[in-house]
Amino acid sequence: MEGIDAIKDEDVELSLIQDVPHSFVKGNLIMPLRKKDGVLFAAVADEKGILALLELSKHLGLKPLPLSAPPGVIIDAINRFYGQMGSAEEVMDNITGEDLSSVATEFEKPRDILELTEEAPIIRLLNALLQQAVKERASDIHIEPYEKELDVRLRVDGILHRVLSPPKIIQDALISRVKIMANLDIAEKRLPQDGRIRLLIGGKDIDIRVSIIPTSFGERAVLRLLDRKQGLIGLWEVGFNKDDESRLEDLLKRTNGILLVTGPTGSGKTTTLYAALNRIHTEEKNIITVEDPVEYQLKGIGQIHVNPKIGLTFASGLRSILRQDPDVIMVGEIRDFETAEIAIQASLTGHLVLSTLHTNDAPSAITRLIDMGVEPFLVASSLMGILAQRLVRVICPYCKESYEPSDAERAYFLNLSPTHYSLLYRGRGCDRCKDKGYIGRTGIFELLIIDNEIRHMITGKIDSQSIKNVAISRGMKTLMSDGVEKVLQGVTTLEEVLRVTQKDYADISL
Repeated sequence: MEGIDAIKDEDVELSLIQDVPHSFVKGNLIMPLRKKDGVLFAAVADEKGILALLELSKHLGLKPLPLSAPPGVIIDAINRFYGQMGSAEEVMDNITGEDLSSVATEFEKPRDILELTEEAPIIRLLNALLQQAVKERASDIHIEPYEKELDVRLRVDGILHRVLSPPKIIQDALISRVKIMANLDIAEKRLPQDGRIRLLIGGKDIDIRVSIIPTSFGERAVLRLLDRKQGLIGLWEVGFNKDDESRLEDLLKRTNGILLVTGPTGSGKTTTLYAALNRIHTEEKNIITVEDPVEYQLKGIGQIHVNPKIGLTFASGLRSILRQDPDVIMVGEIRDFETAEIAIQASLTGHLVLSTLHTNDAPSAITRLIDMGVEPFLVASSLMGILAQRLVRVICPYCKESYEPSDAERAYFLNLSPTHYSLLYRGRGCDRCKDKGYIGRTGIFELLIIDNEIRHMITGKIDSQSIKNVAISRGMKTLMSDGVEKVLQGVTTLEEVLRVTQKDYADISL
């Protein structure tokens, strides 16, 4: 029997596998490939797969031709190709006319949702939504009720787009199904509820955070998808340039002090903190975190999930952590004076503290702490660095093209040599990127190192803009300058950098 080591896109006829159940191919480790001249080609892993191929070929009226392949190759192909089938819109078309009020009972145990194709209509619709969200690399699913319609949107690379507008009649059934999966109270429709779902979707272990709130036209649900296997990445994957990565690693080698990561919600702050913890984690260090919520499980690190309902806040959790003999502490967010005060005291007594703040740039974090009530001399003596960041979309590599920049675009590069920006890059739009011109995201950063001069400015209550000017004169790259550098490198576009840095570019023709 001839063998193969890989299954490529061009090897598989999607029209052929549409009629072959996912549970059949996965249970027998068989991957149908194509049919030609009355012959059915399929990859099989063992004798069980050969028997399944004989059964399948007899059903299709074809002659079987088995090709030996490693089990891992077949499983990967099954997840990849079956994940391309059955969008939410197709499922919606198929269930039109069925009983849309059907809501199934809770799963007895976690199963791969690609195997749940014969269930009730609402289950199939929600499964298809989850499957499509994972396939499109969406971070969130929004189910939004309005007066006469229901919208479903996905957030992909930070941008929301509508994928479905199902009939208003299924609204209650769909939300109820989400509640059942998240172990929430389906009878409670007046109060907000939060829950969690864990599923296998196309072989991926996905953690889903569920938030449901009441609105004027019914309950609104947002599902945040977290791939548990992709939670940890290295600092080099976040998007730092060599200089900032080196400076950040120097800060992480210190045994005490506070490192703050700032930016708006969804700017990748937690991912950067996890990358930092991953970088410094060793058997010799005791690392404990207090988070809201714990997004990814970190092996060898103690993680506390805050629960204000029982009095477990950031401040109380942080206070308890200090009795656990930690070397490194991560606080999900400094929200109030009490948390800030405990974090600063911890840093001054020999602990490395990592945390986040919601500010627009790095120097503003200093002002924010002082506004909370922290004394300037404590801020100056405890802070060692502040990292501001944003996420920008990356140009699609499959349709990337160069173009001549306009005069308005050139204005952003006046301090650079003309040869550096004679050509810029953009995504033309293709099937791979859904005509968006972008695939994936990377970070742009502004790293403020707190040196002696900056400390004197903090204790002297100098404004944040003056601190920023001094830091720039000493080599700090701003969010904008780091973004422009990535534009010149062909990583992203100027339009994208301007969008996330919230600059006014109404007068620029892009």
